[in-house]
Amino acid sequence: MLKKINREQVTVLPGLFRERMDVNRNYLMELDSQCLLQNFYLEAGILMPGLQVVADPQSARLHWGWEAPTCQLRGHFLGHWLSAASAYYASEGDPELKAKLDHIVSELALCQEQNGGEWVGPIPEKYFRRLAENRYIWSPQYVMHKTIMGLTDAYKYAGSRQALDIVSRLSDWYVRWTDEMQSRNPSAVYGGEQGGMLELWAELFELTGEEKYMRLAERYADNGMFRTLDAGEDALTNDHANASIPLSHGSAKLYEITGDEKWRRRTERFWKNAVTDRGMYCTGGQNAGEFWVPPFQQGRFLGENTQEFCTVYNMVRTASYLYRWTGDTTYADYIERCLYNGFLAQQNASTGMPTYFLPLSAGSRKKWGSRRHDFWCCHGTMVQAQTLYPDLIYWEDQENRRLVVSQYIPSRLSFRVEDTDVRITQTTDMKSYNSQILFDERSEGGSSRWSLRFDVACPEPTDFTLSFRIPGWVKGEVVCRINGAEEKAAVADGYLNLKRRWSNDSVSLLLPCGLSMEPLPDMPELAAVTEGPIVLAGRIDRDCGLSGDFEKPEEILSPRTEHTYGTFPWKQSCYVTRRQPQNFTFQPLYELQDETYTVYFSKKE
Repeated sequence: MLKKINREQVTVLPGLFRERMDVNRNYLMELDSQCLLQNFYLEAGILMPGLQVVADPQSARLHWGWEAPTCQLRGHFLGHWLSAASAYYASEGDPELKAKLDHIVSELALCQEQNGGEWVGPIPEKYFRRLAENRYIWSPQYVMHKTIMGLTDAYKYAGSRQALDIVSRLSDWYVRWTDEMQSRNPSAVYGGEQGGMLELWAELFELTGEEKYMRLAERYADNGMFRTLDAGEDALTNDHANASIPLSHGSAKLYEITGDEKWRRRTERFWKNAVTDRGMYCTGGQNAGEFWVPPFQQGRFLGENTQEFCTVYNMVRTASYLYRWTGDTTYADYIERCLYNGFLAQQNASTGMPTYFLPLSAGSRKKWGSRRHDFWCCHGTMVQAQTLYPDLIYWEDQENRRLVVSQYIPSRLSFRVEDTDVRITQTTDMKSYNSQILFDERSEGGSSRWSLRFDVACPEPTDFTLSFRIPGWVKGEVVCRINGAEEKAAVADGYLNLKRRWSNDSVSLLLPCGLSMEPLPDMPELAAVTEGPIVLAGRIDRDCGLSGDFEKPEEILSPRTEHTYGTFPWKQSCYVTRRQPQNFTFQPLYELQDETYTVYFSKKE
């Protein structure tokens, strides 16, 4: 089993992912603390300055959309904000975010006090009475899950003891409520979109050792989806995707805490049901309109509402658990695809705003959320997603003195091999001028985003294995050089393993990449173009079809690169069609903001 590297040990360096992290961080700081807390204040009866009467809603200092005081899902976003801010503090040591986070936590403590000492929600307790009475209410457990999650992360990543105290008092309310439901209406515990609660209670038990949290985990553990998976049946088709994925996190966390293999099997069966036996779009998504697509029927559901972003984020978390247990590069390849075609493609590079769904029909355009007037569920998961990169890059196999490089993201890692401090710096193997990473003009045109450099620094020679994931999309022979000399290293089980005594050394790695056409399983006449893990979108408003051999896409598309000092290395992967009635460009789906695009093209004979 691989060991997760603490995010405190990883710094993401300049590049595409650093840019997206920064625009996200700035948005977190921009949001007004009072607006973030507005629904907690209202529930606690705390009057906000100037809002006793709202004379002009247009200029009122309030958040709207799903955060509006009239929405039953109000207040969910603050939990995401707390988790994201805490994660930044852990990896960046950001003092401004920490000060803002501490202020918000202290205000939540005040709200809890005003509510009687336990309840600290942006919604009233009576919403749970509606669950008990089987009356409709929009996902109160979802809302409270976000609040508990954010407070737990504030303790775990930002060291806020006050946040854990708030959760402890709130959990006493949950103990009493679930006790009451055992005799009154046991199914109420599984209502209100409660999927994430299982992992949270288990994690709080792991963090504190307090038995009440395991008692709560057991109350949320008997979900019907698990019984269907245990029976070997399809538990997901036409089911609400984002309500079910968090259950796989809960079973995974219970396996790690208890060692009970049944929980591991349930997470593995979930993955098999969700991905292996279902297929996916070229982007990594498996759902449309928030629901799981029936197995291998992605073409039937192709449209404007494919790939809800929440599901991308949560499936990456499931894959991360499975990767940690197995080291199987299949999961890391899946994560990589979701990073480029979900985390990046569904975030606006300029504003940081999310798109709820990722349209994949011909002539699509992304619909971006607003800064203060939407606050969809995907708005919340997006601010968390951009903090996740430090958790995904490096993993440690302590038993075999092995460090695994799982994702290729410019970064710096500090870790220890027994008593020796080791630092590894990962960059694209290109020149840097004026803090901008540019193409090397002496490289004879061989620039590639997959030309990577790793600098290893040890104060004294140290023996360990450095393992590099070799992605499934690699086409051709991997080139590896150590200190400039070519190294013939064997690839085993998806990894290139370099076992040696390291001192101050550099490793250059070239992962050869090419184009592929990926057809829809139920409509093989429609295919998308990918370059490695990156989906390319045609800059055209319709499916005009492509002529040529889909087995040889390099005969249909020709690279198009501007060789200027302003060309950022990550903004490659641009192509133009060849020998078509109408030629047009293809570029990474993640680069597109307001342009019209088409992803799937029909094959013209």
